Amino acid sequence: MGQRRTGVSIVMGVPTVKREVHSYLIDTLNSLIYELTPEEKQDCVIVVLIAETDLPYVNSVAENLKNLFPNEIQSGLLEVIAPSVNYYPDFSHLKETFGDPKERVRWRTKQNLDYCFLMMYAQLKGTYYVQLEDDIVARPNYLSTMKNFALQQPSGEWMILEFSQLGFIGKMFKSLDLSMIVEFILMFYKDKPIDWLLDHILWVKVCNPEKDAKHCDRQKANLRIRFKPSLFQHVGTHSSLAGKIQKLKDKDFGKHALHKGHSNPPAEVTSSLKTYQHFTLEKAYLGEDFFWAFTPVAGDFIRFRFFTPVKIDRFFFRSGNIEHPGDKLFNTTVEVLPFDTVQSGKETLLDGKDKFPKYQRTEDGYIRIAYFTNGIAEGEVDPSFGPLEVVRLSTLSDSPVWVILSEIFIKKADS
Repeated sequence: MGQRRTGVSIVMGVPTVKREVHSYLIDTLNSLIYELTPEEKQDCVIVVLIAETDLPYVNSVAENLKNLFPNEIQSGLLEVIAPSVNYYPDFSHLKETFGDPKERVRWRTKQNLDYCFLMMYAQLKGTYYVQLEDDIVARPNYLSTMKNFALQQPSGEWMILEFSQLGFIGKMFKSLDLSMIVEFILMFYKDKPIDWLLDHILWVKVCNPEKDAKHCDRQKANLRIRFKPSLFQHVGTHSSLAGKIQKLKDKDFGKHALHKGHSNPPAEVTSSLKTYQHFTLEKAYLGEDFFWAFTPVAGDFIRFRFFTPVKIDRFFFRSGNIEHPGDKLFNTTVEVLPFDTVQSGKETLLDGKDKFPKYQRTEDGYIRIAYFTNGIAEGEVDPSFGPLEVVRLSTLSDSPVWVILSEIFIKKADS
């Protein structure tokens, strides 16, 4: 599913499987996509591999991604693929090695085949391939940072550029090398995990059996180059291996931001929601912290009333954050109240006529301009509205969870 875009600088592979407890895929894709500039969105592809053969499950995940990321799929930024039901061999007779139980051997063996599938699909699509996972978060400017680091290498002899110290996250390869890497992995995919096999490839490439281990390590260091600080952090706790709790964190990533601040027009901010502890809406609007409130119900609102009417160019609202990705706004709209619809201090229409008939009106005269999708609402404001009195977020139905508003950006139009 997607436009099969080719000719880009970087292809990112994201394998995902059915998890017993919680899937982090949507949050991962939101992070990867949000941190891209409009120009970068034209120069990369994110390929999601649904690494399952259960067709109803594959179709349900694909349909969900289609509904949540329609623009990204339509533009070619996001592609969704799945293997044939005949791709995987019989895993019931694998040899247990390194003291691992049978289920873990099966898990790592299948994982090796998932990586191979992604690499072979990606090899003709771009210059570089970056292996990611479905439970990560990305730093700002991660794509241009990776591309520039690759181009700055004094010699083109490198084989792996590492943008995270964890496992197989953030490993970049030249697309020209992918066939060789896949051939090697397929020879030993049943024997060892992928990161061990990668080290063996380097050993075969440059190590001299007649020289000592230190010489070998120096030679391998020319092929495997680490970038700091890490650009990707592992956020998942529940592994795709049933029952395994994964607490791996990349110490070089630093503490991830729980909110993102912006300069917004001066406004009186109010909400019908009950604030949790000190996470106030005022702080969130000023960019000092995130807003955290108890479970919204139908009719709840978050309102920004400007001290003086102001022309707005565009807006961006993000709900949820990395530590609480599920605390999002559901079935919530963005509404505006233009200055010229206010009569005698009341929110009514001028002369009983609607100046903006193509937009849906609320009963109290607001114009509905956007909906939250997967926790995010963004868009441009029709310049014909003129100066605005109010921007409001309105919840249309009861929510199943608390809510976090971690980013508020209301951008004034250029004078």
